[in-house]
Amino acid sequence: VYNFSTNKKKMLPEACIANIISFTSPADIFSSSAVSLVFRLAGDSDFVWETFLPSDYKSLISRSTDHQRSFSSKKEIYRCLCDSLLIDNARKLFKINKLSGKISYILSARDISIQSNDQASYWSWSKVSDSRFLESAELITTDRLEVNGRIQTGVLSPNTRYGAYLIVKVSKHAYGLDLVPAEICMKSSNGRTVKNKAYLCCLDEKKQQMKRLLYGNREERMAMTVGMVGADHEKIREPKGRDDGWMEIELGEFETREGEDDEVNMSLTEVKGYQLKGGIVIDGIEVRPKSLN
Repeated sequence: VYNFSTNKKKMLPEACIANIISFTSPADIFSSSAVSLVFRLAGDSDFVWETFLPSDYKSLISRSTDHQRSFSSKKEIYRCLCDSLLIDNARKLFKINKLSGKISYILSARDISIQSNDQASYWSWSKVSDSRFLESAELITTDRLEVNGRIQTGVLSPNTRYGAYLIVKVSKHAYGLDLVPAEICMKSSNGRTVKNKAYLCCLDEKKQQMKRLLYGNREERMAMTVGMVGADHEKIREPKGRDDGWMEIELGEFETREGEDDEVNMSLTEVKGYQLKGGIVIDGIEVRPKSLN
């Protein structure tokens, strides 16, 4: 603030600055700390970081595997949540984006439903070196693959578009994963259902050529037909690489609304091909804001 009577600049009180910047974003707080000492002190205050912490952060910490850890400030708690927090007996991973404060979850393989996961002849459970969880599930062999997860939108950031992603790996001994695409589905308790298809592993070039030869004309006709009625035609999805060394299959997306707490069900199913398949490793399902991809 500039005082024209004295021709001097006068800085607002720290508490006033803290109140103002609490209406911005975490990204703005981190950048404003370079403006001056007063901004840095205001940006470190508990008052500011309390506004960016999830309302249930105390419950999250109490449910974590490191629940006895102590924190010196609310900013330290925020940074801890940015690094991720294993909760609910290490079956879920909670995380917030450092710059936006948006919430993400990863549901472990043990926290989702996998068809016949209690049958040792179908699935093998073990610790995978680069997994974030104690156990991942590797498919030994089956002709029916059904994976289901669910999450309440009330635990996520409101007014945000989310995507759900099945986190997988394909072992060296995998077979039968690219013969028939799986059906993927997103269904919310308000009745909205979106279905699509996805391959369980990436197709190599020879199989891509064969697919185009066998199905290309049919897909083009389908696209033209769907286009005539004004609907969207989406190609069959394939897994994409992640920065953590795993692959992910996008299951779909949904919107969260302020004050609403819908249940969203996410699924991947392959039960129509009837061929044996094995070698896919499932780490869990990640639910994260689409804008942060």
